[in-house]
Amino acid sequence: MSEQMLSTNTEGLFKPFHLKNLELKNRFVMAPMTRQHSPGNVPNQDNIDYYVRRAQGDVGLILTEGTSIGRSGSQHQRDVPRIYGTESLNGWKKVVDAVHQHGGKIAPQLWHVGLQTLNPKGYEDATVRLEGPSTMSVDDIHQTIEAFAHAALEAKKIGFDAIELHGAHGYLIDQFFYPVTNTRTDEYGGKTIGERNRFAVDVLKAVRKAVGPEMVVILRLSQFKPTDYDFQIAKNPGELEECLVPLAEAGADVLHMSARRFWKPEFADSDLGLAGWAKKVTGLPIIAVGSVGLSGDFMAAFGGASSTKTDTSELVRRYERGDFDLIAVGRSILNDPSWVKKIKEHRDAELTDFSAAALGKYY
Repeated sequence: MSEQMLSTNTEGLFKPFHLKNLELKNRFVMAPMTRQHSPGNVPNQDNIDYYVRRAQGDVGLILTEGTSIGRSGSQHQRDVPRIYGTESLNGWKKVVDAVHQHGGKIAPQLWHVGLQTLNPKGYEDATVRLEGPSTMSVDDIHQTIEAFAHAALEAKKIGFDAIELHGAHGYLIDQFFYPVTNTRTDEYGGKTIGERNRFAVDVLKAVRKAVGPEMVVILRLSQFKPTDYDFQIAKNPGELEECLVPLAEAGADVLHMSARRFWKPEFADSDLGLAGWAKKVTGLPIIAVGSVGLSGDFMAAFGGASSTKTDTSELVRRYERGDFDLIAVGRSILNDPSWVKKIKEHRDAELTDFSAAALGKYY
């Protein structure tokens, strides 16, 4: 791809984006990636420097790593930041202020891991009971919904620019969508996705009430499971609409549709990916994500796989077609904090392949 072609093609991705109180300088989002670099669950100077580098690299919106809400069992890894408790909140306030000082925008990803197994690096308290849809009482559910709402309110007070709820990749909200982990027969269960999304709907309503009408609330969703890459919660466009429309009505302003490869068609007889279908059935602003700028998917990187860089032509084609409004980039920005700036300045020759070793680095 020539430098001139890259310049012409990517111009639209550097147009500002405005929604409610959120104003972004471009369409690039840093995807949330767990880093485990917050000892004692408190963001520190290393975290400040890490996010500031991405703000300096012209990322439009930084989505933080998953940050656990104030609910027992909400995390399963050591050194993951929390979004509750005075020390952790003060740590995040320093991160937010520093990102703002460098012209960036930042949103926390609110996280409850549900029944996810313990990470091999260890967990701070392995005696904590992990909880999932079929192990929780209705009171447990209501308390967890309140914990999400409280975390969102604290994030607003700190000065975060938006909120993201992690409803993907087999974590708690996603476990309610999944018939294997949600076998409930009450109002939080059911045979259809339209019934099983009740927990997500109630979380969104509570978060919306907590933060008010003008703060942007993002919901991250996926079809695949970590144990089944081909699984689909919604097996056709009708089921996807049945799932997503109530979430939009409950308070989601933006849907962040996570796919292993953003360009992969989601259903037969159309080349629309998951993001494109979400846009079509809801009309909401959509974030697409999945191996942007690289040849392989994120999950394979955990197995040691590397990915070669690719051009942006397919990304641009789908953006210009209107499949999505924002594009989240994970490993490319992890590998190079200046990735967005290099795209903007047509320095594509300086873009590098992704090595799995980058997952262990923190810079």
